[in-house]
Amino acid sequence: MSLEEDALNVIRSHKEGVFQNELWKLLEIDSRKCSRIVSKLLDDDLINRESAVSNGARTYLLTVKEEKKPSYDLLMAGEVFSPCAGCRDACQPEICDKLTFWVMNIEDEAENEETA
Repeated sequence: MSLEEDALNVIRSHKEGVFQNELWKLLEIDSRKCSRIVSKLLDDDLINRESAVSNGARTYLLTVKEEKKPSYDLLMAGEVFSPCAGCRDACQPEICDKLTFWVMNIEDEAENEETA
C-alpha cells in the first residue's frame, strides 16, 4: 500500500478529521513528505483542507471528501427498477405491460406510506 493510501485511510478513520501536524506523526514520516502527500491528495480531489489551530500551532484540518454515489431512487418503485431505463422495445407507453407493472408498484408504495 502506498503512503498516499495510508494517509487517506488515516484521515478517513478520524470522523472529525485529523490535523496535518498529527498526520505525519501517525504515518511516521517527516513533515515535508507529509506535505507532498497532502498536496497529492488535494490534487486528486480526495480530501478537504482548512486552516486550524492545534495546541496553539497553526496547522490544517484534513477531512475526506464525501464519495458521491449515484442515486437511483427516482428509478425505483419498491424493489422494481424502471423498465424504461435502457429499454430497447419499440412500444407505446400507454400499452406497455412492464411500465404498467412498475407504475402499479409506485402506487402500492404510496398507499403503504399513507397507511404507515
